[in-house]
Amino acid sequence: MNTSHPFRKKWGQNFLADQNLLDKIVRTIAPTDKDSILEIGPGEGALTERLLPKAGEMAAVEIDPMLIEYLNNYLILNRCHFVHGDILNQEIDHLPISNPVRVMGNIPYNITSPIIFWLIEQLDYWDDAFLMVQKEVAERLIAKSGSKLYSRLTVMVGVYLDIELCFTIPPEVFIPRPKVSSAFIRFTKKETPLVPDEKYEQFYKVVKAAFSQRRKMLRNTLKGFSFAEGTEERIDFTRRPETLTLEEFSSLV
Repeated sequence: MNTSHPFRKKWGQNFLADQNLLDKIVRTIAPTDKDSILEIGPGEGALTERLLPKAGEMAAVEIDPMLIEYLNNYLILNRCHFVHGDILNQEIDHLPISNPVRVMGNIPYNITSPIIFWLIEQLDYWDDAFLMVQKEVAERLIAKSGSKLYSRLTVMVGVYLDIELCFTIPPEVFIPRPKVSSAFIRFTKKETPLVPDEKYEQFYKVVKAAFSQRRKMLRNTLKGFSFAEGTEERIDFTRRPETLTLEEFSSLV
């Protein structure tokens, strides 16, 4: 690894430096020659060079122009298509790779939620997605209703995706070392989303309002909304938002 690269705080760069962990990630993803892999934030290509020989094709999106130049001059990676840009501005079906893709990202933790919603907006174009996230975020994503960690993020993501916590990772394996522990998670798509596309906007507003004051009862936080007849009896609006299951939330729209 070329550790002389100046780490850019504005892009939240933390590169993986542990060989055993890199190998464990590849084993977990288990790429095959039939796979199209999209990597978010390849850094200096430590993971790219392990995934590329096993994949059918691969593209990687990197925001740092210095790294793009470095990667494009790295001969063993010349089969990978490197795209300079912000992943949040990319459309998977416009990238130089066939879809559906399998996504892998050691992502800046400050844009974890936007990237997850970016995936939800492009459900048709990927099969599964592996992300390195802050351990606390992973725990929120897999939280069950009734727990303190169950949140708006849990609900908004859970109606579209299934989440698996693959393993947790200590800070020591990164350069520079982050202040938090990390987790490697896998997203797969629900066969049928609990909320159809045309109801997404309304659902987003309801969930946001419900969790805006999570200590309050639903009848207070959702009083500005109108629901189908019988909804308030079926759900019992004296409950607090964290007690509702994903299915109960989805039945509100």
